[in-house]
Amino acid sequence: MLTLERSTSLEQIIKKSRFVATAGPVASDEAAKEFIAAHSVGDANHNCWAWRVGQSYRCTDDGEPSGTAGKLILQAIDRLSLDNVAVVVTRWFGGVLLGSGGLMRAYGGTAAACLRTGKLVEILAVREVTITVTFSDLALVTARLASSAGVQIRQERFTETGATLTVDFPEASALQIARMIIDITSGRASVVLDPSIAG
Repeated sequence: MLTLERSTSLEQIIKKSRFVATAGPVASDEAAKEFIAAHSVGDANHNCWAWRVGQSYRCTDDGEPSGTAGKLILQAIDRLSLDNVAVVVTRWFGGVLLGSGGLMRAYGGTAAACLRTGKLVEILAVREVTITVTFSDLALVTARLASSAGVQIRQERFTETGATLTVDFPEASALQIARMIIDITSGRASVVLDPSIAG
């Protein structure tokens, strides 16, 4: 599956109505809701949106005739086989009625055009890992993690003797990276791989 690398936007004027689509990557349902709230415009006539995060998805027509906006935005996401993506299409009415078919083409087309402008990246399965390390090994461990492809340190909590790191490892190389951490610390570091896979 693919997602957007970063947020992107696109503006179109369709029969005097202004449509602005903003799309971006989201990691969770909560992040999708925050994205939509952040990119909805208060003085616009409509802020129609859709998002998909795995099997979870939502969409709304925001006052447009039922089935003419949100569903079409979601279809634009699905046609491009995207995941972990939210799209808001904002409309300022220009005085010309578009009709149901025109609205469907406008919302779906603007969302699709916006999504096509963004750079796509592959979503990699990750495994959450907890690493407990002493202060003497902390700098070496964090440097090795930073140089390992696809590794992301999400949290660092300090203890009396060192630190506990919460890290995402790429699923495909999780065991090799865990072994590397144990080897470079001569077994002083503790590495616990969460059995559940996120991503």
